[in-house]
Amino acid sequence: MYSGQMNEGTIFPATDFNPGVDAEVLASALQGMECNKDDLIEILTQRSNAQRLIIAQIYNDSYGQDLVTDLKEKLSNHFQEVIVGLMYPLAFFDAYQLRNAMKGIGTDENCLIEILASRTNDEINAINEVYLMQFDVPIQFDVESETSGHFRDALVILTQGAREEGYEYEDQEMATQDATFFNNSNSYLTKILNKQSPSAVKEIFRNYLLQLDLGFHNKTIIRILISRSELDLMNIKRNYKERYGNSLNQDIRQNASGHYEAALLAISTGDAEDY
Repeated sequence: MYSGQMNEGTIFPATDFNPGVDAEVLASALQGMECNKDDLIEILTQRSNAQRLIIAQIYNDSYGQDLVTDLKEKLSNHFQEVIVGLMYPLAFFDAYQLRNAMKGIGTDENCLIEILASRTNDEINAINEVYLMQFDVPIQFDVESETSGHFRDALVILTQGAREEGYEYEDQEMATQDATFFNNSNSYLTKILNKQSPSAVKEIFRNYLLQLDLGFHNKTIIRILISRSELDLMNIKRNYKERYGNSLNQDIRQNASGHYEAALLAISTGDAEDY
C-alpha cells in the first residue's frame, strides 16, 4: 500500500552561508579569459536557490555587473545550461522551460507534461504570473496554439492550477496502472487530470517517467535535477534505480563528462551515492 512518501531533496541551505564571500569567490572565478569552473560548481551547487539569489544581488551591488549575464558570457554548452539554470527562481525557470518547449523547433511534449503535471496549484499560478510578465501572453494561449486534441485539453486543465489538492494514492499498483493509460491514451489522460489532485498526478507522473525509455537526454536531465533538487530528487533517484538497475549517478558518469558531469553529480549526489 502507498500512503505518501516524504519528499527528499539533495540540495539544502548552507549552514555557514556568507553571501559576501561567495560573491567575491565567484567574481574571482569569472575573471580573465578562462574561469575557475570548479569554484562555480562548489558554490552554486551547494547553496539553496534562495541563497543563490542573495549572492547574485550582492554580486550586482558590489561589482556593478549581473551575475547571470557574466555566467552566460563565460560558459557554454550544457555546463552553461546547468549553472545558469541554478540562478533562476523556480517559477522563472519553469516558465522559460515551458516557453522553450513550445517555441523551439517542434514541441517538447515531455517537458510540458513533466512541469505542468508535477507542480502544485500555487506553483502553477506562480508560473502563470511569470509567463505573462516575461512573454506578454498567457501560458494557456501558447498551449492552445502549440498543441492539439486531447493532449491540448489535458494541458489546458493543468495550466489553470485549480485542481483539488490533498488526494494521495494508497495503492501504488493503481498509480502505475493510471500511468500506463497516461502513456497510451490522451483521452484517458484528460479524464485522470480532471479528477486527480497535483499530488496524485505527481505519483502518476513518476510512474509514467519510469515507463519511458528515453535514454540520456541532456535537457531533460538538467531540467529535472535543477527543478527537483530541493524537493524530491532523492525519491526520483530511488525510482530510477528500481526501474533501470543503474543509479542515476552511474548513468551521469557514463553519458556526461568534464565540468558538466561534475556539476550534475554535485546536484544529484545528496547523501546517498548509491542512487
